[in-house]
Amino acid sequence: MEISENENEMRLKRIKAKKMMLLFSMLSIAMTFAGLTSAYIVSKSRPDWLKDFELPIAFTLSTIFIAISSLSIAFAKKNLNQNNSSKTNFLLLVTFGLGILFVASQFIGFNKLISSGYFFTGAQSTITTSFLYVLTVLHLAHLFAGLIVLIVVIINNYKNKYKTEKLGFELAVTFWHFLGILWLYLFLFFYFFR
Repeated sequence: MEISENENEMRLKRIKAKKMMLLFSMLSIAMTFAGLTSAYIVSKSRPDWLKDFELPIAFTLSTIFIAISSLSIAFAKKNLNQNNSSKTNFLLLVTFGLGILFVASQFIGFNKLISSGYFFTGAQSTITTSFLYVLTVLHLAHLFAGLIVLIVVIINNYKNKYKTEKLGFELAVTFWHFLGILWLYLFLFFYFFR
């Protein structure tokens, strides 16, 4: 009896440690974006700042894709808790597909910016577009990490690894929601702070 209590205590400590690691990671990511968006606000007073800059519609579409993906992963978690493996698998694949659509729409938006003459570097670049590129590409890097996490979760769910221990799934859901909230913040920030 003493051994099982000790094992359970160690298991709970591991769970708490993993949740704290994710929390600290998300806080550091949020602080990075807070610093960069603060620099964006400070830089708005520069004489070369673009005042009439419009975000391409592709960024609005990517916002819709990531918002729907947050819903699909939330429903996947609900189905996992109801032991409905086939619906969970389907919803995880939908979430992954929406993540891919998000990435594609971001690149479509970048192409639209470039075709409009807004470049990241070079003589034709501006500080406004440089900030936009840096913030969106940095978010994309984190989203790629989220897609990798989703692949791992999809594989583990197919192997029925979440029947008893759902922590990995729950951490993935939390991180995916965080990425969605972060993008919504960036989108609204770029929309209202031009």
